[in-house]
Amino acid sequence: MQAIVCTDWGPPDTLALQQLPDLTAGAGQVVIDVHAAGVNFPDVLIIQNKYQFKPELPFTPGSELAGVVRAVGDGVTQYKAGDKVIAFIGHGAFAQQAVVPVQAVMPMPAGMDFDTAAAITLTYGTSHHAVVDRAQLKAGETMLVLGAAGGVGLAAIEIGKALGAHVIAAASSDEKLAVCTAHGADATVNYSTEDLREAIKAATGGKGPDVIYDPVGGIYAEPAFRSIGWRGRYLVVGFANGEIPKLPLNLTLLKGASLMGVFWGEFAKREPKANLAAMRELIGWLAEGKIRPHISARYALADTAAALNAMAARKVTGKVVIQPQR
Repeated sequence: MQAIVCTDWGPPDTLALQQLPDLTAGAGQVVIDVHAAGVNFPDVLIIQNKYQFKPELPFTPGSELAGVVRAVGDGVTQYKAGDKVIAFIGHGAFAQQAVVPVQAVMPMPAGMDFDTAAAITLTYGTSHHAVVDRAQLKAGETMLVLGAAGGVGLAAIEIGKALGAHVIAAASSDEKLAVCTAHGADATVNYSTEDLREAIKAATGGKGPDVIYDPVGGIYAEPAFRSIGWRGRYLVVGFANGEIPKLPLNLTLLKGASLMGVFWGEFAKREPKANLAAMRELIGWLAEGKIRPHISARYALADTAAALNAMAARKVTGKVVIQPQR
């Protein structure tokens, strides 16, 4: 089978496409023929040794996948060869085959295509954990989403609307904001051309948002936090900008506001039952049409570096997927 391999830390262009032996399933494991693998910003960081999760070299990157069970190991009774499944793993998805612990596998809902299935775990799981679990966003509240046209940003918009909230999308171009509007955003802010604080003030009638969802960090974090409403909740989701901001903590005092960290991977590991319940709710919303992953590009396995470079350059809207069987 073919796989993308990271042999040394570096940018996407240092990755290699290699021919490797077919995988075998050990006890409690499932081998999956990967038909689609979602690309996420942490993938860009992991291969450069810039992420909190650090696999041993060499390794195959990629953490979310959808495909067909190829084989099962001893003790696995809930799946059999031919079953369509979804899985979230630490690494190994950018390959034609992946070996996965059975507890990281779940059935793929009937009628769902592989690309959609591979695009729902990390981005929607992260945003559900952030918006529903951490911030406990309520109907009628207002949420500001920074970096709103990215995968987690669009997911946050859709989840906010499913909960009955008013959602303001902020992004760096009118083209990106058009995608946000198409996915339910009630108002938009172009922070490349508008003063962010003034735009937030205008969009909220001076009240400020109840929740701010921030996967970007960098220069927009402080003006956004200064604009938060009373008892507001600021969700620290990531730092796609590349800069970890330093916020004056007196702002939390003045606004009675809370800073909330969001680490979905750790949540899923520590609270698997709660995560499974969240995924079931997301799949239900998908069936009802309340969420619909936006897949903006599809790449062959050999073009994985191009997909990661597009992600690193923040040129991606929604999700991109790798299709290893092409």
